[in-house]
Amino acid sequence: MTRSAGHLLAALRAEPPLVQCITNNVAMNIAANVLLAAGASPAMVADIAEAEEFAGIAGALTVNIGTLSAAMVEGAQAAIAGAKGAGRPWVLDPVACQATTYRRRISSELLSLRPTILRGNASEILFLAGETSRGQGVDGRDSVSSAEKAADRLAMERGCVVAVTGETDFVTDGVRVVRIRGGSSWMPMNTALGCSLTCLSGAYAAMTDDAFAAAVGALAHFAVAGTSAHDGASGPGSFSSGFLDALHAVTPDRLDTEARIETIREATR
Repeated sequence: MTRSAGHLLAALRAEPPLVQCITNNVAMNIAANVLLAAGASPAMVADIAEAEEFAGIAGALTVNIGTLSAAMVEGAQAAIAGAKGAGRPWVLDPVACQATTYRRRISSELLSLRPTILRGNASEILFLAGETSRGQGVDGRDSVSSAEKAADRLAMERGCVVAVTGETDFVTDGVRVVRIRGGSSWMPMNTALGCSLTCLSGAYAAMTDDAFAAAVGALAHFAVAGTSAHDGASGPGSFSSGFLDALHAVTPDRLDTEARIETIREATR
């Protein structure tokens, strides 16, 4: 039976998972604070000298290519090998994967290593599925709805969970499909919240073998906290600090009660 988002959050807070976050330079501090506020333990370990070994210690690994470099790629590849060798889940965030020749190549190589969860905006998911994307740089200019079929197909082809995030999130493992509503219009005005959501997805993935439930739980937690923080904020600045408080304040019961999860397709027995 699929565990609810609230059950996963309760497990996370009872035994906080260590999450190895290979993320971009802009996001490190924000992502670490998001994990701490939610109840997990972040570790920004990325250098090739220790990344593989550390991945065997961590409960999950997340890889974000926002500030891409050769050293970052080497560390990420080593960490992925360590995570896979230890049977740990790993999450890929293919930031601006369509923007340059280098990003296109690296994102394709990392995707071939079969992430447990692939989380991106609609433009990134469309590109990785081999379809036309309107993305420009790090900005996704495609709607989530336009990427739903591509995400479903990509999940089946790659054997992973695909989470397309935006105004309404879409999550699929190729069989099960949900949409998640909530959040705030001020979220896109705050740096690195999407990157931080990738890290939180790793934290939830560390708590269960069901990667679909993990992705849904992390996205629902973000959506509920975002809605709550929006109600008490006057703009993107006050929203930023309020969001960390709201992440911390979400309880397992609240998550299950307030999460706006719409089941589109369930697994058949």
